[in-house]
Amino acid sequence: MEDTVESACRICGLDVGEALFEHGFPNYVICQCCGNESGIGDDNLMQVQELRGYWVGHGAQWDRPRHRPADWDLMAQLANVPLHWR
Repeated sequence: MEDTVESACRICGLDVGEALFEHGFPNYVICQCCGNESGIGDDNLMQVQELRGYWVGHGAQWDRPRHRPADWDLMAQLANVPLHWR
C-alpha cells in the first residue's frame, strides 16, 4: 500500500490542496479544471496521457470556469502533474 497523498490532478495538474488519492486509493473528487474524477480513467499512464491530450487538444477549457484564476497559466499548471503521470 502506498503511503502517500496526491493532491494534484493527474490529468491537468490543478492542486487546490484537496486529497484526490490517499494511500493509493481514490477519493472520487471531480477536478474543477479538467472535470476528471479521481479514480475514474486515471489509474494507468496511457489513460492519463490520453485524457490530458484530449483536454488540451480541445482548448484546455475549465469544467468550472468561475474557479479559473485571472492569471491562469496552462503550462505552469501542467508542471504540477506528478512525475509518474506525465
